[in-house]
Amino acid sequence: MSGRHPDERVRRAVSLQRWERIAFVHWRYRPEVLRPVVPPGLDLQLVDGSAWVAMTPFVMARMRAPGLPPVPGWSTFPEVNLRTYVSDGRRDGVLFLRVLCARRLVVGAFRAGLGLPYVHASGSVASDRTEATYEVGETRAHVVVGPAELPDPVVDSLTGRWNAFTRHLGRLWRVPVEHPPWMLHRARLDRLHTDLLADVGLPAPDDLPLVHWSPGVDVRLGAPRLVPD
Repeated sequence: MSGRHPDERVRRAVSLQRWERIAFVHWRYRPEVLRPVVPPGLDLQLVDGSAWVAMTPFVMARMRAPGLPPVPGWSTFPEVNLRTYVSDGRRDGVLFLRVLCARRLVVGAFRAGLGLPYVHASGSVASDRTEATYEVGETRAHVVVGPAELPDPVVDSLTGRWNAFTRHLGRLWRVPVEHPPWMLHRARLDRLHTDLLADVGLPAPDDLPLVHWSPGVDVRLGAPRLVPD
């Protein structure tokens, strides 16, 4: 189980959801490769001496507003995000480089409201406790799930993130996130085809990825907050 906990409570959530059957595929990158994609107001964060890029395919489940039930047949859908790790000098978090999402309304809302790099892409996820197959847009991945992960500070730092940053309309915004610690398993990337790295201008990674899988967590998102200049 990942040992990191949220650095602040989301007292008033604006969205409730569950991130299910999620794979974390992490690649090390040289910092100079990633610094050009980090917007003003943020610093690229190094973990274990490296910059990192993560691809995280998963099932977004039971997405809804507080007090409302999920919409049957609509509130659960596949998603893949490509992200790196940053800090605003006060808090660390993630910076999304590309997000594939199977719901056009969600794509439109996040692009218009926060400037997040969402792209519509249909897909599917098939999984059990031993393997998972993700097919979203042109991304295809098959992950073999292994034993439970022992506590590891590098893995905890990469997977335990409680803020998402975005630059929109000339200002820097932070979206706070709260969820329980991850129940992580070691995993192996058995097969991968994706254009996501090339699409955002990144070269292919030099090393094999660090791969984990989790059955999921319940998530509370807070309202976007301006980051002070």
